[in-house]
Amino acid sequence: MKKTVRNTSQYLLPLAKRQDQQTYYDIYPVYTIKGGNIFSSFSDLVSLIPREGTIVIDGFAGVLFDEIACDLGKCFIEDKRPLPRFINIEVALKPEDEIEKQVSKFTGGDDPLFGTRTDMDILDFFVREKIEELREEGRNAYRIIYGTGASLVDKNAFLIYIDLPKNEVQFRSRAGLKTHIGSFPVNPKYDYKRNYFVDWVVQRRHIKSILPEIDIFIDGQRPGEITFIKGVDLRYAMKDMSHNVFRVRPWFEPGPWGGNWIKERIRGLNKNVANYAWSFELISPENGLILESNGLMLEFSFDLLMMQESKNVLGDCHEVYGDEFPIRFDYLDTFNGGNLSIQCHPRPGYIRREFGENFTQEEAYYIMDAGDDAVVFLGFSEGIDPLEFRDELEQSYKDRVPVKIDRHVLTHRSSKHDLFLIPYGTVHGSGKNNLVLEISSTPYIFTFKMYDWLRPDLDGQPRSLNIGRAMENLYFNRKGVTVKKELLCKPTVIARGDDWLLEHLQTHPTHLYDIHRYKFSSRILIKNGNKCHVLNIVEGESIILETARGLRMHFNYAETFVVPAAAGEYILSNQSSRPAMVVKAFVK
Repeated sequence: MKKTVRNTSQYLLPLAKRQDQQTYYDIYPVYTIKGGNIFSSFSDLVSLIPREGTIVIDGFAGVLFDEIACDLGKCFIEDKRPLPRFINIEVALKPEDEIEKQVSKFTGGDDPLFGTRTDMDILDFFVREKIEELREEGRNAYRIIYGTGASLVDKNAFLIYIDLPKNEVQFRSRAGLKTHIGSFPVNPKYDYKRNYFVDWVVQRRHIKSILPEIDIFIDGQRPGEITFIKGVDLRYAMKDMSHNVFRVRPWFEPGPWGGNWIKERIRGLNKNVANYAWSFELISPENGLILESNGLMLEFSFDLLMMQESKNVLGDCHEVYGDEFPIRFDYLDTFNGGNLSIQCHPRPGYIRREFGENFTQEEAYYIMDAGDDAVVFLGFSEGIDPLEFRDELEQSYKDRVPVKIDRHVLTHRSSKHDLFLIPYGTVHGSGKNNLVLEISSTPYIFTFKMYDWLRPDLDGQPRSLNIGRAMENLYFNRKGVTVKKELLCKPTVIARGDDWLLEHLQTHPTHLYDIHRYKFSSRILIKNGNKCHVLNIVEGESIILETARGLRMHFNYAETFVVPAAAGEYILSNQSSRPAMVVKAFVK
Protein backbone atom coordinates (compact mmCIF):
# COMPACT_ATOMS: atom_id res chain seq x y z
CA MET A 1 0.00 0.00 0.00
CA LYS A 2 1.38 3.39 -0.96
CA LYS A 3 1.81 5.48 2.16
CA THR A 4 0.49 9.01 2.45
CA VAL A 5 3.42 11.41 2.39
CA ARG A 6 1.66 14.79 2.58
CA ASN A 7 -1.39 16.00 4.46
CA THR A 8 -2.23 19.32 2.82
CA SER A 9 -4.44 20.89 0.19
CA GLN A 10 -1.43 22.59 -1.39
CA TYR A 11 0.02 21.34 -4.65
CA LEU A 12 3.51 19.88 -4.78
CA LEU A 13 6.12 22.00 -6.56
CA PRO A 14 6.08 20.91 -10.24
CA LEU A 15 9.20 19.46 -11.78
CA ALA A 16 9.12 21.92 -14.68
CA LYS A 17 8.45 25.65 -14.89
CA ARG A 18 5.86 26.97 -17.30
CA GLN A 19 7.75 29.04 -19.84
CA ASP A 20 5.01 31.51 -20.78
CA GLN A 21 5.45 35.05 -19.44
CA GLN A 22 3.15 35.40 -16.47
CA THR A 23 1.40 38.72 -15.99
CA TYR A 24 -0.10 37.77 -12.65
CA TYR A 25 1.13 36.78 -9.19
CA ASP A 26 3.48 33.82 -9.62
CA ILE A 27 3.31 31.14 -6.92
CA TYR A 28 6.50 29.51 -8.27
CA PRO A 29 8.99 32.39 -8.75
CA VAL A 30 12.40 31.31 -10.06
CA TYR A 31 15.93 32.58 -10.37
CA THR A 32 17.18 31.42 -13.77
CA ILE A 33 20.72 30.04 -14.00
CA LYS A 34 22.86 28.63 -16.80
CA GLY A 35 21.22 25.92 -18.90
CA GLY A 36 22.06 22.32 -18.15
CA ASN A 37 22.94 22.91 -14.48
CA ILE A 38 19.91 21.13 -12.97
CA PHE A 39 19.34 17.39 -13.45
CA SER A 40 16.30 15.22 -12.78
CA SER A 41 17.16 11.54 -13.01
CA PHE A 42 18.59 9.02 -10.56
CA SER A 43 20.69 7.62 -13.40
CA ASP A 44 22.38 11.01 -13.88
CA LEU A 45 23.01 11.12 -10.14
CA VAL A 46 24.55 7.63 -10.05
CA SER A 47 26.87 8.55 -12.93
CA LEU A 48 28.43 11.24 -10.72
CA ILE A 49 28.92 9.03 -7.66
CA PRO A 50 32.48 7.67 -7.17
CA ARG A 51 33.10 3.95 -7.74
CA GLU A 52 35.00 3.41 -4.50
CA GLY A 53 35.32 4.62 -0.94
CA THR A 54 32.65 6.13 1.30
CA ILE A 55 29.80 8.26 -0.04
CA VAL A 56 27.59 10.07 2.45
CA ILE A 57 24.03 11.18 1.77
CA ASP A 58 23.14 13.69 4.48
CA GLY A 59 19.95 15.71 4.57
CA PHE A 60 17.04 17.20 6.41
CA ALA A 61 14.94 15.19 8.85
CA GLY A 62 11.73 14.26 7.04
CA VAL A 63 13.47 13.28 3.81
CA LEU A 64 12.38 9.83 2.54
CA PHE A 65 15.91 8.47 2.81
CA ASP A 66 15.08 4.76 2.55
CA GLU A 67 13.01 5.29 -0.60
CA ILE A 68 15.76 7.37 -2.21
CA ALA A 69 18.39 4.77 -1.26
CA CYS A 70 16.20 2.10 -2.86
CA ASP A 71 15.86 4.11 -6.09
CA LEU A 72 19.61 4.65 -6.19
CA GLY A 73 20.29 0.95 -5.65
CA LYS A 74 18.07 0.06 -8.60
CA CYS A 75 19.99 2.50 -10.80
CA PHE A 76 23.34 1.01 -9.76
CA ILE A 77 22.08 -2.40 -10.85
CA GLU A 78 20.45 -1.16 -14.08
CA ASP A 79 23.61 0.75 -15.04
CA LYS A 80 25.74 -2.32 -14.24
CA ARG A 81 27.70 -0.36 -11.65
CA PRO A 82 29.36 -1.98 -8.62
CA LEU A 83 26.74 -1.91 -5.89
CA PRO A 84 27.89 -0.18 -2.69
CA ARG A 85 26.73 -1.29 0.72
CA PHE A 86 23.94 0.98 2.00
CA ILE A 87 23.99 1.88 5.73
CA ASN A 88 21.39 4.02 7.47
CA ILE A 89 23.09 6.35 9.97
CA GLU A 90 20.19 5.66 12.33
CA VAL A 91 22.10 2.57 13.50
CA ALA A 92 24.32 5.01 15.42
CA LEU A 93 21.51 7.01 17.05
CA LYS A 94 21.02 7.10 20.79
CA PRO A 95 17.90 5.32 22.09
CA GLU A 96 14.73 7.34 21.56
CA ASP A 97 14.03 7.75 25.29
CA GLU A 98 17.50 9.20 25.80
CA ILE A 99 17.01 11.64 22.93
CA GLU A 100 13.62 12.67 24.31
CA LYS A 101 15.19 13.32 27.72
CA GLN A 102 17.82 15.55 26.12
CA VAL A 103 15.39 17.59 24.03
CA SER A 104 12.80 17.94 26.81
CA LYS A 105 14.88 20.75 28.32
CA PHE A 106 13.99 22.86 25.28
CA THR A 107 10.44 21.83 24.32
CA GLY A 108 8.57 23.74 27.02
CA GLY A 109 6.88 20.86 28.83
CA ASP A 110 3.11 21.29 28.85
CA ASP A 111 3.24 24.62 27.02
CA PRO A 112 1.43 23.81 23.75
CA LEU A 113 3.30 26.42 21.69
CA PHE A 114 6.58 27.57 23.15
CA GLY A 115 9.95 26.17 24.12
CA THR A 116 13.50 27.54 24.18
CA ARG A 117 16.00 27.53 21.37
CA THR A 118 18.40 24.65 21.94
CA ASP A 119 22.18 24.76 22.30
CA MET A 120 22.49 21.10 21.23
CA ASP A 121 24.72 19.90 18.43
CA ILE A 122 23.83 17.19 15.92
CA LEU A 123 26.42 14.85 17.43
CA ASP A 124 24.39 14.95 20.68
CA PHE A 125 21.82 12.68 19.00
CA PHE A 126 24.35 9.93 18.28
CA VAL A 127 26.45 7.42 20.21
CA ARG A 128 29.98 8.65 19.57
CA GLU A 129 31.48 5.17 19.81
CA LYS A 130 29.12 3.92 17.09
CA ILE A 131 30.09 6.83 14.82
CA GLU A 132 33.73 5.90 15.40
CA GLU A 133 32.98 2.25 14.59
CA LEU A 134 31.42 3.29 11.29
CA ARG A 135 34.55 5.31 10.51
CA GLU A 136 36.83 2.35 11.20
CA GLU A 137 34.69 -0.12 9.24
CA GLY A 138 34.94 2.00 6.11
CA ARG A 139 38.68 2.06 5.64
CA ASN A 140 38.58 -0.20 2.55
CA ALA A 141 34.84 -0.54 1.92
CA TYR A 142 32.64 0.75 -0.89
CA ARG A 143 29.55 2.05 0.86
CA ILE A 144 26.89 4.72 1.05
CA ILE A 145 25.98 6.01 4.50
CA TYR A 146 22.71 7.90 4.43
CA GLY A 147 20.40 9.84 6.74
CA THR A 148 20.40 13.04 8.75
CA GLY A 149 23.90 13.49 10.18
CA ALA A 150 25.58 10.96 7.87
CA SER A 151 28.47 13.32 7.16
CA LEU A 152 29.58 12.92 10.78
CA VAL A 153 31.12 9.59 9.76
CA ASP A 154 33.56 10.93 7.16
CA LYS A 155 34.26 14.62 6.63
CA ASN A 156 36.29 13.84 3.50
CA ALA A 157 33.76 11.60 1.77
CA PHE A 158 31.87 12.48 -1.41
CA LEU A 159 28.98 14.48 0.05
CA ILE A 160 25.41 14.50 -1.21
CA TYR A 161 22.89 16.63 0.66
CA ILE A 162 19.09 16.28 0.34
CA ASP A 163 17.07 19.35 1.32
CA LEU A 164 13.38 19.50 2.22
CA PRO A 165 11.35 22.74 2.37
CA LYS A 166 9.95 23.56 5.82
CA ASN A 167 6.37 23.62 4.53
CA GLU A 168 6.83 20.09 3.19
CA VAL A 169 8.30 19.04 6.54
CA GLN A 170 5.07 20.21 8.16
CA PHE A 171 2.88 18.49 5.55
CA ARG A 172 4.75 15.23 6.19
CA SER A 173 4.36 15.68 9.94
CA ARG A 174 0.61 16.08 9.47
CA ALA A 175 0.63 12.83 7.49
CA GLY A 176 2.19 11.06 10.47
CA LEU A 177 5.74 10.81 9.09
CA LYS A 178 8.83 11.25 11.23
CA THR A 179 10.37 14.73 10.95
CA HIS A 180 12.65 14.67 14.03
CA ILE A 181 16.15 13.32 14.46
CA GLY A 182 15.86 9.93 16.16
CA SER A 183 12.29 10.27 17.44
CA PHE A 184 8.92 9.22 16.15
CA PRO A 185 6.11 11.75 15.62
CA VAL A 186 3.79 12.74 18.46
CA ASN A 187 1.24 15.07 16.86
CA PRO A 188 1.65 17.91 14.36
CA LYS A 189 1.50 20.70 16.96
CA TYR A 190 4.12 19.14 19.21
CA ASP A 191 6.21 18.11 16.20
CA TYR A 192 6.28 21.71 14.98
CA LYS A 193 7.23 23.01 18.43
CA ARG A 194 10.06 20.53 18.73
CA ASN A 195 11.29 21.22 15.21
CA TYR A 196 11.22 24.99 15.72
CA PHE A 197 13.12 24.96 19.03
CA VAL A 198 15.33 21.90 18.59
CA ASP A 199 15.69 19.98 15.33
CA TRP A 200 15.67 22.91 12.89
CA VAL A 201 18.15 24.80 15.06
CA VAL A 202 20.49 21.80 15.23
CA GLN A 203 20.22 21.05 11.53
CA ARG A 204 20.81 24.66 10.59
CA ARG A 205 24.11 24.62 12.47
CA HIS A 206 24.98 21.29 10.87
CA ILE A 207 24.36 22.26 7.26
CA LYS A 208 26.19 25.55 7.76
CA SER A 209 29.28 23.54 8.71
CA ILE A 210 29.11 21.31 5.61
CA LEU A 211 27.69 23.69 2.98
CA PRO A 212 31.11 24.53 1.45
CA GLU A 213 31.85 20.81 1.02
CA ILE A 214 28.62 19.63 -0.63
CA ASP A 215 29.33 17.87 -3.94
CA ILE A 216 25.70 17.24 -4.96
CA PHE A 217 22.62 19.06 -3.67
CA ILE A 218 19.20 17.41 -4.08
CA ASP A 219 15.70 18.86 -3.77
CA GLY A 220 13.96 15.96 -2.05
CA GLN A 221 10.37 17.17 -1.81
CA ARG A 222 8.88 15.14 -4.68
CA PRO A 223 8.35 11.46 -3.76
CA GLY A 224 9.88 9.30 -6.48
CA GLU A 225 11.40 12.29 -8.30
CA ILE A 226 14.43 14.46 -7.68
CA THR A 227 16.11 17.50 -9.10
CA PHE A 228 19.75 18.09 -8.24
CA ILE A 229 22.64 20.45 -8.87
CA LYS A 230 26.36 20.23 -8.35
CA GLY A 231 27.44 21.90 -5.13
CA VAL A 232 29.82 24.24 -6.92
CA ASP A 233 26.98 25.43 -9.18
CA LEU A 234 24.63 25.96 -6.23
CA ARG A 235 27.23 28.05 -4.41
CA TYR A 236 27.88 30.11 -7.55
CA ALA A 237 24.13 30.68 -8.05
CA MET A 238 23.74 31.90 -4.46
CA LYS A 239 26.65 34.30 -4.89
CA ASP A 240 25.05 35.65 -8.08
CA MET A 241 21.68 36.06 -6.32
CA SER A 242 23.33 38.04 -3.53
CA HIS A 243 24.38 40.71 -6.05
CA ASN A 244 21.08 40.97 -7.94
CA VAL A 245 17.44 40.49 -6.89
CA PHE A 246 15.38 37.48 -5.85
CA ARG A 247 11.93 36.45 -4.73
CA VAL A 248 11.32 33.54 -2.38
CA ARG A 249 8.67 30.92 -3.00
CA PRO A 250 5.52 31.88 -1.05
CA TRP A 251 3.29 29.28 0.54
CA PHE A 252 -0.28 29.45 1.71
CA GLU A 253 -2.25 28.12 4.66
CA PRO A 254 -5.89 28.07 5.78
CA GLY A 255 -6.78 29.36 9.23
CA PRO A 256 -9.81 29.67 11.52
CA TRP A 257 -10.22 33.35 10.65
CA GLY A 258 -9.14 33.08 7.00
CA GLY A 259 -10.79 34.85 4.08
CA ASN A 260 -11.18 34.56 0.33
CA TRP A 261 -9.14 37.45 -1.16
CA ILE A 262 -6.13 35.18 -1.80
CA LYS A 263 -8.31 32.28 -2.89
CA GLU A 264 -10.13 34.35 -5.52
CA ARG A 265 -7.24 36.48 -6.83
CA ILE A 266 -4.10 34.33 -6.81
CA ARG A 267 -3.97 31.83 -9.65
CA GLY A 268 -2.66 28.31 -9.44
CA LEU A 269 -3.75 27.58 -5.87
CA ASN A 270 -6.05 24.74 -4.92
CA LYS A 271 -9.47 26.34 -4.66
CA ASN A 272 -10.97 23.33 -2.89
CA VAL A 273 -10.26 24.77 0.57
CA ALA A 274 -12.40 26.67 3.05
CA ASN A 275 -10.13 29.72 3.00
CA TYR A 276 -6.59 31.03 2.91
CA ALA A 277 -5.58 32.89 6.04
CA TRP A 278 -1.88 33.41 5.29
CA SER A 279 0.50 33.84 2.43
CA PHE A 280 4.02 33.45 3.80
CA GLU A 281 5.74 35.83 1.44
CA LEU A 282 9.11 36.12 3.13
CA ILE A 283 9.80 34.22 6.32
CA SER A 284 13.47 33.41 6.00
CA PRO A 285 13.62 30.40 8.37
CA GLU A 286 10.80 28.65 6.46
CA ASN A 287 10.66 29.88 2.85
CA GLY A 288 12.72 28.50 -0.01
CA LEU A 289 14.24 29.85 -3.20
CA ILE A 290 13.75 28.18 -6.58
CA LEU A 291 16.48 27.87 -9.19
CA GLU A 292 15.48 27.17 -12.80
CA SER A 293 17.62 25.75 -15.59
CA ASN A 294 16.19 24.59 -18.93
CA GLY A 295 12.73 24.58 -17.36
CA LEU A 296 13.65 22.31 -14.43
CA MET A 297 13.04 23.70 -10.93
CA LEU A 298 15.05 23.05 -7.79
CA GLU A 299 14.17 24.55 -4.41
CA PHE A 300 16.63 25.20 -1.60
CA SER A 301 16.17 26.78 1.83
CA PHE A 302 16.57 30.55 2.11
CA ASP A 303 18.72 29.74 5.16
CA LEU A 304 21.47 28.47 2.85
CA LEU A 305 21.73 31.78 1.03
CA MET A 306 22.10 33.55 4.35
CA MET A 307 24.73 31.09 5.58
CA GLN A 308 26.91 31.70 2.56
CA GLU A 309 26.12 35.26 1.49
CA SER A 310 24.75 37.11 4.53
CA LYS A 311 27.26 39.96 4.25
CA ASN A 312 26.35 40.60 0.61
CA VAL A 313 22.63 40.32 1.39
CA LEU A 314 22.49 42.44 4.56
CA GLY A 315 25.23 45.00 4.00
CA ASP A 316 25.46 47.56 6.79
CA CYS A 317 23.48 45.51 9.33
CA HIS A 318 25.37 42.25 8.85
CA GLU A 319 27.39 42.67 12.03
CA VAL A 320 24.17 42.95 14.06
CA TYR A 321 22.15 40.11 12.48
CA GLY A 322 24.83 37.78 11.14
CA ASP A 323 23.13 35.11 9.02
CA GLU A 324 19.61 35.84 10.33
CA PHE A 325 17.44 37.75 7.87
CA PRO A 326 15.77 40.46 10.00
CA ILE A 327 12.65 41.43 8.01
CA ARG A 328 9.50 39.38 7.38
CA PHE A 329 6.60 39.98 4.95
CA ASP A 330 3.36 38.01 4.91
CA TYR A 331 -0.33 38.43 4.09
CA LEU A 332 -3.23 38.09 6.51
CA ASP A 333 -6.50 37.58 4.65
CA THR A 334 -9.74 38.19 6.56
CA PHE A 335 -11.96 39.09 3.57
CA ASN A 336 -15.34 37.52 4.35
CA GLY A 337 -13.53 35.76 7.16
CA GLY A 338 -13.21 36.69 10.82
CA ASN A 339 -11.27 38.90 13.20
CA LEU A 340 -7.77 37.88 14.19
CA SER A 341 -7.23 37.17 17.86
CA ILE A 342 -6.58 40.06 20.24
CA GLN A 343 -2.85 39.64 20.77
CA CYS A 344 0.55 41.14 21.50
CA HIS A 345 4.22 40.25 21.03
CA PRO A 346 7.02 39.93 23.60
CA ARG A 347 9.41 42.62 24.77
CA PRO A 348 13.07 42.10 23.76
CA GLY A 349 14.33 40.99 27.18
CA TYR A 350 11.43 38.57 27.56
CA ILE A 351 11.93 36.84 24.21
CA ARG A 352 15.65 36.42 24.88
CA ARG A 353 15.16 35.13 28.41
CA GLU A 354 12.17 32.85 27.79
CA PHE A 355 12.76 31.57 24.26
CA GLY A 356 16.41 32.19 23.38
CA GLU A 357 15.63 34.46 20.42
CA ASN A 358 18.11 37.17 19.46
CA PHE A 359 15.53 39.88 18.71
CA THR A 360 11.80 40.25 19.07
CA GLN A 361 8.72 40.31 16.89
CA GLU A 362 7.33 43.75 16.08
CA GLU A 363 4.94 44.50 13.28
CA ALA A 364 3.18 46.97 11.06
CA TYR A 365 -0.07 46.40 9.17
CA TYR A 366 -0.01 47.80 5.64
CA ILE A 367 -3.57 47.62 4.31
CA MET A 368 -3.43 46.22 0.77
CA ASP A 369 -7.19 46.10 0.46
CA ALA A 370 -10.16 46.71 2.74
CA GLY A 371 -13.91 46.36 2.74
CA ASP A 372 -16.27 49.19 3.65
CA ASP A 373 -16.61 47.92 7.23
CA ALA A 374 -12.99 46.93 7.80
CA VAL A 375 -11.28 47.84 11.08
CA VAL A 376 -8.03 47.27 12.96
CA PHE A 377 -7.89 46.76 16.72
CA LEU A 378 -4.92 48.70 18.07
CA GLY A 379 -4.05 50.12 21.49
CA PHE A 380 -6.11 50.44 24.65
CA SER A 381 -9.08 52.64 25.39
CA GLU A 382 -8.30 55.70 27.50
CA GLY A 383 -9.91 54.27 30.63
CA ILE A 384 -8.32 50.81 30.48
CA ASP A 385 -8.20 48.96 33.80
CA PRO A 386 -5.53 46.20 33.47
CA LEU A 387 -6.92 44.06 36.30
CA GLU A 388 -10.47 44.27 35.00
CA PHE A 389 -9.26 43.46 31.49
CA ARG A 390 -7.38 40.39 32.69
CA ASP A 391 -10.28 39.19 34.82
CA GLU A 392 -12.68 39.45 31.90
CA LEU A 393 -10.30 37.57 29.59
CA GLU A 394 -9.79 34.75 32.08
CA GLN A 395 -13.50 34.52 32.82
CA SER A 396 -14.20 34.31 29.10
CA TYR A 397 -11.70 31.48 28.64
CA LYS A 398 -13.05 29.57 31.64
CA ASP A 399 -16.79 29.98 31.03
CA ARG A 400 -16.81 30.45 27.23
CA VAL A 401 -18.51 33.84 27.41
CA PRO A 402 -17.73 36.69 24.98
CA VAL A 403 -15.61 39.71 25.90
CA LYS A 404 -16.78 43.21 25.01
CA ILE A 405 -13.48 44.05 23.37
CA ASP A 406 -14.42 47.60 22.41
CA ARG A 407 -14.64 48.46 26.13
CA HIS A 408 -10.91 47.83 26.41
CA VAL A 409 -9.33 48.07 22.95
CA LEU A 410 -9.54 50.88 20.38
CA THR A 411 -11.10 50.19 16.99
CA HIS A 412 -9.80 52.10 13.94
CA ARG A 413 -11.36 52.27 10.50
CA SER A 414 -8.92 50.77 7.97
CA SER A 415 -8.59 51.89 4.35
CA LYS A 416 -6.40 50.84 1.46
CA HIS A 417 -2.76 51.99 1.90
CA ASP A 418 -3.10 52.82 5.61
CA LEU A 419 -0.21 51.78 7.86
CA PHE A 420 -0.75 50.79 11.50
CA LEU A 421 2.32 50.52 13.72
CA ILE A 422 2.53 47.65 16.20
CA PRO A 423 5.67 47.85 18.36
CA TYR A 424 6.27 44.99 20.79
CA GLY A 425 3.94 44.87 23.77
CA THR A 426 1.06 46.55 21.91
CA VAL A 427 -2.43 45.07 21.96
CA HIS A 428 -3.70 44.60 18.39
CA GLY A 429 -5.45 42.45 15.78
CA SER A 430 -6.86 42.80 12.28
CA GLY A 431 -10.62 42.87 11.91
CA LYS A 432 -12.46 41.06 9.16
CA ASN A 433 -12.49 42.25 5.52
CA ASN A 434 -8.83 43.30 5.41
CA LEU A 435 -5.96 42.09 3.30
CA VAL A 436 -3.00 43.01 5.48
CA LEU A 437 0.58 43.08 4.25
CA GLU A 438 2.24 42.37 7.57
CA ILE A 439 5.69 43.97 7.68
CA SER A 440 7.61 42.66 10.63
CA SER A 441 10.86 41.65 12.21
CA THR A 442 11.57 38.00 11.53
CA PRO A 443 10.60 36.05 14.69
CA TYR A 444 7.17 34.81 13.73
CA ILE A 445 5.54 32.39 16.17
CA PHE A 446 5.65 34.56 19.29
CA THR A 447 2.07 35.79 19.32
CA PHE A 448 0.45 35.92 22.74
CA LYS A 449 -3.27 35.52 22.14
CA MET A 450 -5.56 36.98 24.80
CA TYR A 451 -8.97 36.57 23.18
CA ASP A 452 -9.98 34.64 20.09
CA TRP A 453 -13.71 35.26 19.83
CA LEU A 454 -14.51 31.81 21.34
CA ARG A 455 -13.92 30.03 18.04
CA PRO A 456 -12.22 26.64 17.63
CA ASP A 457 -9.11 25.92 15.63
CA LEU A 458 -9.35 24.08 12.32
CA ASP A 459 -9.15 20.78 14.18
CA GLY A 460 -12.26 21.68 16.19
CA GLN A 461 -10.34 22.17 19.43
CA PRO A 462 -10.15 25.48 21.36
CA ARG A 463 -7.22 27.65 20.32
CA SER A 464 -4.50 28.09 22.92
CA LEU A 465 -4.44 31.45 24.69
CA ASN A 466 -1.48 33.08 26.44
CA ILE A 467 -3.16 35.56 28.77
CA GLY A 468 -0.47 35.35 31.46
CA ARG A 469 2.42 35.86 29.02
CA ALA A 470 0.56 38.74 27.38
CA MET A 471 0.06 40.52 30.70
CA GLU A 472 3.79 40.34 31.36
CA ASN A 473 4.50 42.14 28.08
CA LEU A 474 1.67 44.63 27.43
CA TYR A 475 2.20 48.38 27.60
CA PHE A 476 -1.04 49.71 29.08
CA ASN A 477 0.08 53.29 28.51
CA ARG A 478 -0.36 52.80 24.75
CA LYS A 479 -3.90 54.07 24.85
CA GLY A 480 -6.25 56.81 23.71
CA VAL A 481 -4.61 59.90 22.22
CA THR A 482 -1.14 58.31 22.44
CA VAL A 483 -2.20 55.59 20.01
CA LYS A 484 -3.51 58.08 17.45
CA LYS A 485 -0.35 60.15 17.78
CA GLU A 486 2.27 57.39 17.75
CA LEU A 487 0.80 54.29 16.08
CA LEU A 488 -1.25 55.63 13.15
CA CYS A 489 1.33 56.38 10.47
CA LYS A 490 1.17 59.75 8.73
CA PRO A 491 3.16 59.62 5.46
CA THR A 492 5.43 62.54 4.60
CA VAL A 493 6.96 63.42 1.21
CA ILE A 494 10.76 63.35 1.32
CA ALA A 495 11.58 63.61 -2.41
CA ARG A 496 9.79 64.12 -5.73
CA GLY A 497 10.45 64.35 -9.46
CA ASP A 498 8.47 64.99 -12.63
CA ASP A 499 6.44 61.78 -12.41
CA TRP A 500 7.50 60.21 -9.12
CA LEU A 501 7.12 60.69 -5.40
CA LEU A 502 8.99 59.21 -2.43
CA GLU A 503 7.17 59.07 0.90
CA HIS A 504 8.44 58.20 4.36
CA LEU A 505 6.07 55.91 6.27
CA GLN A 506 7.84 56.45 9.56
CA THR A 507 7.76 53.51 11.94
CA HIS A 508 7.80 53.52 15.75
CA PRO A 509 11.15 54.38 17.44
CA THR A 510 11.50 50.79 18.70
CA HIS A 511 10.98 49.22 15.27
CA LEU A 512 14.24 47.88 13.84
CA TYR A 513 13.05 48.66 10.31
CA ASP A 514 11.71 51.69 8.47
CA ILE A 515 9.40 51.96 5.44
CA HIS A 516 9.42 54.07 2.26
CA ARG A 517 6.77 54.19 -0.46
CA TYR A 518 7.41 55.08 -4.11
CA LYS A 519 4.74 56.35 -6.51
CA PHE A 520 5.89 56.55 -10.12
CA SER A 521 4.50 56.56 -13.64
CA SER A 522 7.53 55.57 -15.74
CA ARG A 523 10.80 54.64 -14.01
CA ILE A 524 12.80 55.45 -10.94
CA LEU A 525 16.42 54.91 -9.87
CA ILE A 526 16.97 53.68 -6.31
CA LYS A 527 20.36 53.60 -4.58
CA ASN A 528 20.40 51.22 -1.65
CA GLY A 529 23.37 52.71 0.23
CA ASN A 530 24.64 49.25 1.33
CA LYS A 531 21.22 48.35 2.74
CA CYS A 532 19.07 45.35 1.91
CA HIS A 533 15.65 46.35 0.56
CA VAL A 534 12.48 44.26 0.83
CA LEU A 535 9.83 45.50 -1.60
CA ASN A 536 6.22 44.81 -2.54
CA ILE A 537 4.07 46.18 -5.37
CA VAL A 538 1.01 47.58 -3.58
CA GLU A 539 -0.59 49.38 -6.55
CA GLY A 540 -0.37 48.89 -10.31
CA GLU A 541 -0.01 45.79 -12.44
CA SER A 542 3.67 44.99 -12.90
CA ILE A 543 7.19 46.40 -12.97
CA ILE A 544 10.58 45.43 -14.35
CA LEU A 545 13.54 45.68 -12.00
CA GLU A 546 17.00 46.08 -13.55
CA THR A 547 20.11 45.67 -11.41
CA ALA A 548 23.49 47.32 -11.91
CA ARG A 549 24.74 43.98 -13.25
CA GLY A 550 22.15 44.08 -16.02
CA LEU A 551 19.75 41.43 -14.70
CA ARG A 552 16.12 42.22 -15.53
CA MET A 553 13.31 40.59 -13.56
CA HIS A 554 9.57 41.01 -13.91
CA PHE A 555 7.37 41.40 -10.82
CA ASN A 556 3.59 41.62 -10.52
CA TYR A 557 1.09 43.23 -8.20
CA ALA A 558 1.29 41.94 -4.60
CA GLU A 559 4.61 40.12 -5.11
CA THR A 560 7.39 40.54 -2.55
CA PHE A 561 11.03 40.64 -3.64
CA VAL A 562 14.46 41.36 -2.15
CA VAL A 563 17.30 43.53 -3.43
CA PRO A 564 20.48 42.60 -1.51
CA ALA A 565 22.82 45.30 -0.28
CA ALA A 566 25.57 44.16 -2.68
CA ALA A 567 23.32 44.93 -5.66
CA GLY A 568 23.91 48.65 -5.20
CA GLU A 569 21.56 50.76 -7.31
CA TYR A 570 18.64 49.47 -9.34
CA ILE A 571 15.89 50.76 -11.64
CA LEU A 572 12.16 50.14 -11.32
CA SER A 573 10.20 50.54 -14.58
CA ASN A 574 6.42 50.69 -14.44
CA GLN A 575 4.70 48.36 -16.94
CA SER A 576 1.18 49.60 -16.13
CA SER A 577 -0.92 52.29 -17.75
CA ARG A 578 -1.53 53.78 -14.30
CA PRO A 579 1.01 54.84 -11.66
CA ALA A 580 2.68 52.08 -9.67
CA MET A 581 3.21 52.10 -5.91
CA VAL A 582 5.95 50.10 -4.21
CA VAL A 583 6.65 49.88 -0.48
CA LYS A 584 10.20 49.27 0.68
CA ALA A 585 11.29 48.10 4.11
CA PHE A 586 14.88 48.22 5.36
CA VAL A 587 16.79 48.02 8.62
CA LYS A 588 17.29 51.43 10.20
